[in-house]
Amino acid sequence: MSIPGRVFAALYDRMMVEAERAGLSAHRKALLAGASGRVLEIGGGTGANLAFYGNGLTELVIAEPEGAMARRLEHKLEGYRIPTRLIRGPAEQLPLETASFDCAVATLVLCTVADPARALAEIRRLLKPGGRLLFLEHVRSDDPKLARWQDRLRVPWSWIGCGCQCNRRTVESIRAAGFSVLDLRREVFPRAAPLARPLVIGVAARA
Repeated sequence: MSIPGRVFAALYDRMMVEAERAGLSAHRKALLAGASGRVLEIGGGTGANLAFYGNGLTELVIAEPEGAMARRLEHKLEGYRIPTRLIRGPAEQLPLETASFDCAVATLVLCTVADPARALAEIRRLLKPGGRLLFLEHVRSDDPKLARWQDRLRVPWSWIGCGCQCNRRTVESIRAAGFSVLDLRREVFPRAAPLARPLVIGVAARA
């Protein structure tokens, strides 16, 4: 991982503290209450979701491709109450069995994956028929003025955010990947810069 990437990983939890306190943690908790059975989380980062998984999980498999993030996550998994396996791999290609998960989780990661369509296709492959994708993502704004600024500033924003893309149409991508969106809420990312404020939280099902 690059030096900026290592710095980003080291600072990530501290950068997110105010947003988590201002409501992001509450959004995570509400969303992840619906996770059960064998669960796949892509882009687990430093483990921000770990505190919010309930006792209905039989196994948690977390995919995290960035070494610096994965090392911090490994420390948080020591003594974790749910049987958990960490895979250091990208969401677009995971060494896991087809149709073997009941639920998948993507929180603040589909903005960063190199190929969202491939990542969502891989999630769909790994979910059982009827399996659910729980997502919480910042997205392209419905406000044309803000959306134009997201387009203009996408590249410098990605430099600051280690690849984060602020203008992705993530809900449309989820539908295009063969999911039915069962529940969708539009919120505001607390304490975020304007480019990252449009937030979607929802549940989609694999057809």
